[in-house]
Order: sequence, then structure tokens, then C-alpha cells
Amino acid sequence: MSLYFPTPAEHSVREIFPGVTLHACALEKMMLSYVELQPNAEVKEHSHPHEQVGMLLEGRALFFIGDEQKMLQKGDRYRIPGHVKHRVIAQAEGAKALDIFCPIREDYL
Repeated sequence: MSLYFPTPAEHSVREIFPGVTLHACALEKMMLSYVELQPNAEVKEHSHPHEQVGMLLEGRALFFIGDEQKMLQKGDRYRIPGHVKHRVIAQAEGAKALDIFCPIREDYL
């Protein structure tokens, strides 16, 4: 086990919603998560105190953040301030994304 180069087997893996799997890697103050959304999977509306920024790596997904919505595709980015309600619906091809949280989401480790 390396302090600086964690393997995928050392990441925390959680199914946070049906069809939505999150792989988390964290330090003391920030966390990176790789998220896989199966076709038509939904991240239900929720909010949290953590700031979140991310980028869609593959596929397409409809994002609802606050009072805005937008269809995102590969390369599109998003930012979600703390306490803002949001949800995501993957489209027929599914989606993959990277999220960064600050502070870390203890519930994902």
C-alpha cells in the first residue's frame, strides 16, 4: 500500500443510489470521486454542506442544480455550492463523472 499512489482496490466503493456507483479517494481536506451511472440511473434530489465541482467524462446526463437544468456531455463541467439541492439523470448510454468535494464526504469513505 502506497501513501501517494492508491490502487483502485484501496478506494472506498459505494452504491449511493440504484445504478450509481462511487469510488472515493481522499486526503484530510479534499476528496475525489469517480462516479459511474448506469443507463437511466438517477441521483435523487439531495443537498449537502460540501462544495462540489465536477466534469462529465463519458455519456450524457441531465443535471438539475438549484433552479437550473442542463444536459451535459463529455467534457462539460458543473459546480454545486453547499446546501443547494441537485439531482442527476443519466441518459440511455449511461455516464461517468469525476467529482471533487471539500470538505471530504465522510459518509462516502
